[in-house]
Amino acid sequence: MISEDPFSQSYAELLSGTYDVVDRLVLNAYFPVGQYGGGFRSWWRQLHGDDEALDNAHLMRMAGRFARRVRGWAEKNHVPVVNCVAGERKSEVATEYLPTDESFRGIFAVLVGRAPAPVWDVDRFGNGGIGLKRKKPFPWVNHYSFHILDGEWGHVTVKLCGHPPFTGQVLLNGHEYVACQARRAGISFAKEGNCFTAVSNARGLARVADTLRSATAIGRLRQVCERWVYTCLAFGLSLDEQELSSFHYSYSVYQAEYSRNLLFHCGGQMEEVFQRVIDHTRASLDVRTIKTVFGFKVRPSTRSKNPRCEVAVERPMYDLTIFKVHFRRLTLKIYTKGERVLRIEAIAHNTKDLRCGKSLERFPEIVNKLAAMVNRFLSILRCIGAAWIADGTLDDLSKPSQVGKVRVGGINVNQPRIRAVMAAVIALAPSPLGFSASELAERVGLRFSGPYGSRQAAYDLKKMRGKAWVVATAKGARRYQATSNGLRAMAALQTLRDKVIQPLLSGGQKRIARNRSTVCTPIDHHYEIIRREMRSLFHTLGIAA
Repeated sequence: MISEDPFSQSYAELLSGTYDVVDRLVLNAYFPVGQYGGGFRSWWRQLHGDDEALDNAHLMRMAGRFARRVRGWAEKNHVPVVNCVAGERKSEVATEYLPTDESFRGIFAVLVGRAPAPVWDVDRFGNGGIGLKRKKPFPWVNHYSFHILDGEWGHVTVKLCGHPPFTGQVLLNGHEYVACQARRAGISFAKEGNCFTAVSNARGLARVADTLRSATAIGRLRQVCERWVYTCLAFGLSLDEQELSSFHYSYSVYQAEYSRNLLFHCGGQMEEVFQRVIDHTRASLDVRTIKTVFGFKVRPSTRSKNPRCEVAVERPMYDLTIFKVHFRRLTLKIYTKGERVLRIEAIAHNTKDLRCGKSLERFPEIVNKLAAMVNRFLSILRCIGAAWIADGTLDDLSKPSQVGKVRVGGINVNQPRIRAVMAAVIALAPSPLGFSASELAERVGLRFSGPYGSRQAAYDLKKMRGKAWVVATAKGARRYQATSNGLRAMAALQTLRDKVIQPLLSGGQKRIARNRSTVCTPIDHHYEIIRREMRSLFHTLGIAA
């Protein structure tokens, strides 16, 4: 099954299948009553009967009790407790302790690290007066990461702060969930790291992955959280204390990743397609750096017909090139994964930037937003990579157009200002929420030396709206997005001017002999042939230098 986006459809004959999956998820677990002073004091009264003992010393004792109980339980059950230093990747440390017994379920490792946390500061004054406020700046305290093997979700991590009200996070992996469910459904697959490289039933795997996009995923997420988070909380509050004080967690989506995975028949073809995408779009999208992790130089050209049930590779064996575009706390990525998988990924480092709510009940909307980001990114890559300008467009550009009841001027692509605006619009095109006139002015200022502000940007946007190159995202929103036809036209005009007309005109003149590089790319070969013909044409027309 091939996805319906333009990019996937254009390479459909090279693909054996595609699948979409909600990848890494980070859920915040918090006790709502304990997030403000009055609520925390009320919870303490429920737990202890009064607030006579509510002070900093007793809060520290609760944190100490949490630590002692964790280490005592771990020693009794032979579970390793590892102290991690700041910056150490705890997920990689935890993989060293993964149980070899496939039937194991439960906590297999506890990692302890320090991080800032909103800890309560109690100020007692007068005759029983109590003042509660958060310590500023947030102090660094111990956080306990419980690494768990779950039958439905695979490797799950519950991270809890040892200080009341015991705020925490639950870290989940969508690929782990799909792998567990695929085994139950009898779907054989080959898996390299966090990626499926071969699947016996692509449609069946896609159906399993789609369960994380439906409304029923809310219940699945809540179940896995409550299956383990209260077990870990018992080190700080026993089950009886949880019930006595009505301690109950609520959940919100803090971070989320969504990926579309294109499975190619041949690794060499995938690498060729990916490098072509980078060459065609890197300059247009203003990507200054591309990270490459080097491995084996050549990818295999064939693959096994019978996929293994499961294979896990701990480190990449082939060159890993990562193409990233950042928009504040939202990121779009395209990179190769394993031998034959091209992954396109949308990441919300903080789901607040998606502007659709963060509570767990909003999870389907968050996923739809991320899926729309992936679809638009792929559409933009295809438009820029296959740019074209229709017949008559050049003649119509300079003509005036109408935006509502307002008559606006045409577009003169020979003006440096307009060319800078076109380049800025293309660079801002992947922005998930569109772009404003001020953001456009800021981007144009990096390319255009003359005075340029929001007023000029608004006027140029109106001219582009008249040509249907740019549209408003919503009525009255004052944010804009480039259309597919507009992107193709602007990218084609840029390419024709910068890579066709200027090189050929300069190559048509008589050249002074100089040292030439021994490396000749296919583009250089085409240029040389056309230059020779252009010099002959100019001589015949009487305009050769």
